[in-house]
Amino acid sequence: MKQAIGFDNDAYLKMQSQHIKERIAQFGGKLYLEFGGKLFDDFHASRVLPGFKPDSKIKMLEQLKDEAEVVIAINAHDIEKNKVRGDLGITYDMDVLRLIDAFRGYGLFVSSIVLTRFTGQTNAIAYQQKLEGLGLKVYRHYPIEGYPHNINHIVSDEGYGKNEFVETSRKLVVVTAPGPGSGKMATCLSQLYHENKRGVKAGYAKFETFPIWNIPLKHPVNLAYEAATADLNDVNMIDPFHLEAYGKTTINYNRDIEIFPVLNAMLTHILGESPYKSPTDMGVNMAGNCIVNDEVTKQAAGEEIVRRYFIALMQKRKGNGDDTQISKIELLMNQAGVAPTDRKVAVAAREKAEKTSGPAAAIELHNGEIVTGKTSELLGASSAMLLNALKQLAGIPNEVNLISPLVIDPICKLKINELGHKNPRLHMDEVLVALSICALTDINAKNAMEKLHELRGCEVHTSVILAQTDERVFRRLGVNLTCEAAYQTSKLYHE
Repeated sequence: MKQAIGFDNDAYLKMQSQHIKERIAQFGGKLYLEFGGKLFDDFHASRVLPGFKPDSKIKMLEQLKDEAEVVIAINAHDIEKNKVRGDLGITYDMDVLRLIDAFRGYGLFVSSIVLTRFTGQTNAIAYQQKLEGLGLKVYRHYPIEGYPHNINHIVSDEGYGKNEFVETSRKLVVVTAPGPGSGKMATCLSQLYHENKRGVKAGYAKFETFPIWNIPLKHPVNLAYEAATADLNDVNMIDPFHLEAYGKTTINYNRDIEIFPVLNAMLTHILGESPYKSPTDMGVNMAGNCIVNDEVTKQAAGEEIVRRYFIALMQKRKGNGDDTQISKIELLMNQAGVAPTDRKVAVAAREKAEKTSGPAAAIELHNGEIVTGKTSELLGASSAMLLNALKQLAGIPNEVNLISPLVIDPICKLKINELGHKNPRLHMDEVLVALSICALTDINAKNAMEKLHELRGCEVHTSVILAQTDERVFRRLGVNLTCEAAYQTSKLYHE
């Protein structure tokens, strides 16, 4: 049973690219587009808008690749302190390289990298040398005293004027970054200042998928965005500037609304007249126009809020979150009319753990069936659940062993005797390698392997926080994972 569709992805690609072209034309043929959110792997959007493809935004840009180039901004302070992307586990400076490779894979031209808030940081200088050694153009932008409120100083030769001008050659300049706080907006405005001094007419616009401006403030899709950014303390708000200017209610978020008067003043200083009357005016997002089944999106967004609740509990247990985030998501669950007990796999995993007095895992297949797994001498709970789910999908009796003992035994001995592990239990990646070997000679193993793709989009919950190895495999399988906020052992160090 396939998941119901609530979003028309094909219509989105067509409408979004056309709208950006219209915005380029509005400014006489040159647009700096600040691109927020994830370009390649927006799984949050695909979860709350069923039908939205995780790579939709990059596919949309691919349609504009002949007139577009990409500039990547990275905060020099983030380079200096080795800031890490929590979802990928890699530093921001390494993510820039990943982004460049990904853009190039879609045929998009990455013209340069901008080091923002550069003050001579040692690691930033070394990073620039590394990038230039790879044949990339790098520019430096500097902190501006009085930013963002001292408009006269900012929009002057002593403010934006001190920044190095980023050479661009195409109509659409997409300014993106490895994460928030990288200086995307400041980069765009600095470029507008320099372009204007050179007599080039250019404009600025902003692309943010969430909150969606033309659905209600308390729509679960917009509430899910607040849940996803609970650590940033973002709050969705009615755009007061848009309401005053046009008498229409639209949705934006607090940071854009708070900075709009300053941004508007900067645009007026740079261009002579601001083209926008509200932060909503600045946006180009068409996602709200492509929702085709509102009830489906409401249900999906409610489920996402509950997932975010479990994730917040887990982050607190890991020392990366606090009660404020949890309390905020509890309020959002109440507003959306959902509760933690609505997550069926969480209930099933807990019940299995209580019955077996050990770690357990549960998965909800697309037909609604829930399959569980428990910890055994040779398999972790997630590995057992994975094999049980594949048996269920392939119609293989539960008593059948998918992996031959002849394959398991040497792997277990290798882990204990040679690699120094404390127990022989197989992690999920090891189980999949063993299963693929058995599939060469065993028809059941072969049939099970062929069902792996059917796990994508399924819901999974485990009764303990997982090792990074199993977490990575779940991510690659494309399941929606949550965990209880508890470790399997009372040790202080957890791998």
